[in-house]
Amino acid sequence: MNEVVVRENRLAKVVSEVCSPAVVVLVLPLVVAWSATGGDVARTLLWGLEVALFSSVLPMVFIVRGARAGRWDTHHVRDREHRFVPLAVGLGSTAVGIAILVVADAPREVLALSLSMFATLTVCVAITRRWKISLHAAVAGGAVAMVTLLHGPWSLLLVLPVALVCWSRVVLGDHTVAQVVVGAVVGPLVGGVVFLALV
Repeated sequence: MNEVVVRENRLAKVVSEVCSPAVVVLVLPLVVAWSATGGDVARTLLWGLEVALFSSVLPMVFIVRGARAGRWDTHHVRDREHRFVPLAVGLGSTAVGIAILVVADAPREVLALSLSMFATLTVCVAITRRWKISLHAAVAGGAVAMVTLLHGPWSLLLVLPVALVCWSRVVLGDHTVAQVVVGAVVGPLVGGVVFLALV
């Protein structure tokens, strides 16, 4: 029985890392930029990496450095009380990225993506002040909603990895079932609706 639990925990850790918000926000902008530019490789990289830089890479650098300095437990910042500062930095960095997109006249879908992520993170920050919503679930759920809006109903198959992400967070003891369910609902409701309204 212990061996099964160990294997389950290992799988949950892998899923949690591979499908972490930072990874999803590295890949999603490239998917959206590819669609927005009609498959133009250079422009896909330009716009996709701009969003990824300000919404994923820079916030994660701050978070990882903070974890190494002992300001929070890990790069997942498990303690709810410690989440406000890294999330606020993420909001600020994303806002800078949005400003650059506006000035540079980025494709509409790319700007819509950044604004959707900003809106979702804002709601998650507000909730986190009182309750530990799952950012993994919110980001994964929002990503599926946006990809589905761009590429059609077959993209809803990506709900299966979202369920796996939710399972992993509960197995690892980082969230309750309620926290992952709310996250998985908030992502599409906020991010998906904002994205739909802007594209």
